[in-house]
Amino acid sequence: MKRCTMLSVLCVMSATAVHATGNEALSLEQLVNRFVAESLKYDPTMAYEAGLPTRVHDRFADHTPSAISARFAEETAELKVLDAIDRAKLPATSLATYAMLEEKLESDLQLRVCRRELWNVDHFTGWVNQFADVADKQPVGTAGLRTQALRRFGSVPHYVDIEIANLRRGLGEGYSAPQSVVRRVIAQLDGLIALPPEKSPYFVAGRDSDPSFRAAFTRLIAEHIDPALKRYRNFLANEYLPHARSGVALSDLPQGAACYQAYLRQYTTLSRTPQEVYDLGVRTVDTNKADVARIGAKLFGTDDFDKVVAASKARPENHFQSKGELLEYSRAFIARARERTASLIDRMPKQECVIEPERDFEDQAGVSSHYDPEPDPSKPGIYRIELGNWQVQTRGEAEVTVVHEAWPGHHLQISLAREIAPDTPVNKLIFNSAYVEGWARYAEAMGDEADIYQTEDAKILRRVWPARGMVVDPGLHAFNWTRQHAVDYLVGTGRFDAKGAENLVDRIAVLPGQLTAYDSGGLEIKSLRAEAEAALGPKFDVRVFNRTVIDEGVVPLGELRRHVQAWIGSKK
Repeated sequence: MKRCTMLSVLCVMSATAVHATGNEALSLEQLVNRFVAESLKYDPTMAYEAGLPTRVHDRFADHTPSAISARFAEETAELKVLDAIDRAKLPATSLATYAMLEEKLESDLQLRVCRRELWNVDHFTGWVNQFADVADKQPVGTAGLRTQALRRFGSVPHYVDIEIANLRRGLGEGYSAPQSVVRRVIAQLDGLIALPPEKSPYFVAGRDSDPSFRAAFTRLIAEHIDPALKRYRNFLANEYLPHARSGVALSDLPQGAACYQAYLRQYTTLSRTPQEVYDLGVRTVDTNKADVARIGAKLFGTDDFDKVVAASKARPENHFQSKGELLEYSRAFIARARERTASLIDRMPKQECVIEPERDFEDQAGVSSHYDPEPDPSKPGIYRIELGNWQVQTRGEAEVTVVHEAWPGHHLQISLAREIAPDTPVNKLIFNSAYVEGWARYAEAMGDEADIYQTEDAKILRRVWPARGMVVDPGLHAFNWTRQHAVDYLVGTGRFDAKGAENLVDRIAVLPGQLTAYDSGGLEIKSLRAEAEAALGPKFDVRVFNRTVIDEGVVPLGELRRHVQAWIGSKK
């Protein structure tokens, strides 16, 4: 009931200014309402992933220059109001909300230096992928909802025109996407265009029984959406690709150094420089390599890192014979992971998690395995598994990925937070990678702790990759690494073959800074746990600690530290 009351306010909230009232908590609540309302006004599709009710199902985000400028101005005004609120006068229950909103607004405003709309070609999280996610959640079943669905997807040609105009403007101002990424998006589009309308991931009408709606949507895809996709594809291939940049580094773009610093802030919620991130990554990699050498000495009689990894991956029994075997092995292993995760937390979430293959157009573009949250607890979260790499994937690596994406990784954290974190719109809407990916990295280590892994190889292979992203990501974007240098470094970890390394380099290109978030967050949670164990001694309970890390929701790392240290103090 409280949620409905809050959301009814959001539905009628205007863009008028909010001023401090003298009641700091009330001022913050009003500002939060304004932020959520303006965010959904700019992009109503955000409501689906956040699990926020909305009546607006007839349009996508507006990426015109005027709309982007208006949102920038609105966030600037919102931050000014937030700065006027005295944090010291807020009740403890409002501190997390303040920290989340402050981090979101400040990092968004810093990112404006990147002008991402001018080089927005992205095979990993671009609009081609996002529209498929929206189609999965687009509500249907009534005449009104069918009309909105047709209107939203009928706007795809106009959306494509805006994207093309932005990219042309970017070329004129010195901005472009990497050629390697452009080729991947072209491959995605080729795969989509080749599908019959009823097989398209945009075929919303497949979930509706009305024959006239299905016929109308079939015509919409055949006569409007597919021609628009072809127009975009031909623009990329014929006009854009020849002028796109050959490298992948942000340093190739105007104000690239400032842009990369802004991305590091957004993904890690910390103010570390690229050099600080790089140095911490090198130190952590050295520690992990020493652990691999120790394990290898026991299993294989050698402490040489490269030989240990090679010996682990050379075991015939550690490989799959087909895509189907990789899929079925992972599906069987997820049950084991769920059962043993119960020893790590004092409350298990109700929502289930299932494993489904990646969609064809994602697999064709080299998109890696990932977790798709489902805000409706009656439906399962989905771990979308990459199967195209089955010939080089090992059982140990498959186990580590299940632990990272499902139990006790992303699915546990995200689904449990929905049950126990404060049920506010801003808590559902705001996200940061350092916390979410940091938890998943921490979960990989807990896989050992809870005896989840059933192969010795998993204990080796889970240590070969962590913190490498903190090295290769700034290496590429800030320290002039060549593409080949990055590929060689990634292959040298033992985690990737040449194709997998190429895929990851292009992921780093479109998500600059994101790979640094995993271990920025994971190391912070590990540090907080060490503090708690030292302070509480025999009173320390890992199940309660883990729930404490989760129970505020997805917060910046600074707020996580404040919250956990307060919990430690209360236990002492």
